[in-house]
Amino acid sequence: MRRIGPLLLLPDPNPSGWWAVCVSLLALVGACTAAGGVFWAYGVSPLVAYRVIAEGTFLDSRALPEVVRRTIPLLLVGTGLVLAFRAQFWNIGAEGQLLSGAVAATGVALFSPLPSGLLVPAMLAAGFVLGALWAALPAFLRLRWGAHEVLTTLLLNYVAAYGVEWLVHGPWKGPSMMGFAYTDLFPEAAWLPVLAGTRVHWPTLTLGIGFAVFGSVLLYRTVLGFEIRMQGENPEAARYAGISPAKTVLAAALLSGGAAGLAGVGEAAGIHHRLLSPGQVSMGYGYAGIVVAWLARGNPLGAIPSALLLGVVFTSGDVMQVALRMPFRVTDVFNGLILLFLVGSTPLLQTRIRWAPVRSKPAPAPGGEGWTPSSRPS
Repeated sequence: MRRIGPLLLLPDPNPSGWWAVCVSLLALVGACTAAGGVFWAYGVSPLVAYRVIAEGTFLDSRALPEVVRRTIPLLLVGTGLVLAFRAQFWNIGAEGQLLSGAVAATGVALFSPLPSGLLVPAMLAAGFVLGALWAALPAFLRLRWGAHEVLTTLLLNYVAAYGVEWLVHGPWKGPSMMGFAYTDLFPEAAWLPVLAGTRVHWPTLTLGIGFAVFGSVLLYRTVLGFEIRMQGENPEAARYAGISPAKTVLAAALLSGGAAGLAGVGEAAGIHHRLLSPGQVSMGYGYAGIVVAWLARGNPLGAIPSALLLGVVFTSGDVMQVALRMPFRVTDVFNGLILLFLVGSTPLLQTRIRWAPVRSKPAPAPGGEGWTPSSRPS
């Protein structure tokens, strides 16, 4: 317990939902304020920059589908990472898991003998499975030899990226691509359907929303979800209660990797219709998903508005590039600042603030207990 003037700060390990929202909004305001320094460095007034971004994203009807399109991979990745983080499996490898899902979808689309009607379901299943397996390897290394998953998942991102580079420059390089490092186009039966006039591939959008609902039900309405939460909040108590850390960690890893793999299928089959170099398949959605998960504060349903917010940030990168002549990668600065302020606000999140001004004690009555001649008023 600490006191700052009239405010009393009390520890609160289980903050209420409204307090989590207030602290998150405060962190976002701080991140946007700090990002103003980036605009000043480019010689642009922050007020002008934010006005241009608002006009180019919220007030432009053509920008809304693009916001939703960017939201889809962020939602899938972010929801999966919420589940992983609740089990204290610190999966930093969603970028590699997304790329592995894109590779799996490409393999099915270009080389499988399946009939046309089965291509899309098979691509989604293959993307989920390969993404899950890509996340299961660090989980196994942690459980078997104690290797920290932050390092192993991060390093596997580079393995996946260089693997994709090898494929598009080597065995999968399309003969019809005139020397460019692409695969051939997928057959049209392997294209994900989109909403008319947009690039919003609605099957993966539906999967993303459904996965967020599934994650919430899993965490709060099932035995496995209880075990995941117990493992994340108090591993010693979970072990004492007989909860297997191998079961919870592996389940969280498989679900988070599989969700990222589905995001990769969406980018390959819904946007590009081919496999390209890693930087073109993903605009850093695997890393931005960490921000989505942290902003969701451990609630899978919270990943929906969080992903939508980051979708606005990514779309604003196009606006800044065209209208303000700033590089698109300024969005990485935004994402980094948001994550920094969210992490920094964690102590405030776990603190309950009470208004408790110090009251002066009244003077004792004459002749009463504690009264002395020196306390007689002059």
